[in-house]
Amino acid sequence: MAIYEWPIGERPREKLQERGASALTDAELLAILIGSGTRGRSAVEMAREVLQSFGSLRGFMRSERKERAEHLGPLALMRLEAGLELGRREHLDELRSGPGLGSPANVGAFLIAQLRDRRYEVFCCLHLNAQHRFVAFEELFRGTIDGAHVHVREVARQVMHHNSAAVILAHNHPSRVPEPSAADIETTRVLMSGLELFDVRVLDHVVVGDGVCVSFAERGLL
Repeated sequence: MAIYEWPIGERPREKLQERGASALTDAELLAILIGSGTRGRSAVEMAREVLQSFGSLRGFMRSERKERAEHLGPLALMRLEAGLELGRREHLDELRSGPGLGSPANVGAFLIAQLRDRRYEVFCCLHLNAQHRFVAFEELFRGTIDGAHVHVREVARQVMHHNSAAVILAHNHPSRVPEPSAADIETTRVLMSGLELFDVRVLDHVVVGDGVCVSFAERGLL
């Protein structure tokens, strides 16, 4: 049955208008982004099939982009990616206008949201001013499933560009296990020594896993 034949109160767009986005299921939200179904399948049915195939919305987003496009089509996938990026940017705007990032728990929650679902290792830098307020968040290096090469010169260049007084380093482990490696510890030591020349403090290095993270500061590794 086509969605326009459903009772008005069950149609995703009407539900969104009347009750807000939080009232919709994952499939209904995804259906709105899909836009329209195909012959014999409504957008909601397509969305349910996607979620069933991948286990969850998160499982779908962790899959290869080509595979996602095959299930949704390129236009719907672009809508979904644009919506997710808007959410990330809204979060960044909130950080810029909010209080300082002095709490490892707050930093960890932000970094988990940014990095937990990456399929490859990404090394990032969270730039802060003298009051430890958020300035910028940048992805500096992208690697493979088991590592990313980090260059002090590039980190220093970005620090100078943002006039950072302090930084929080971060990277993810695609293995989903956030335990720091010997290489992680050595990289942190080298970066701390290099940035010290620019009078920039490394406040922490956070390793992100699957919903959890490890703070070097809390471990006493800095």
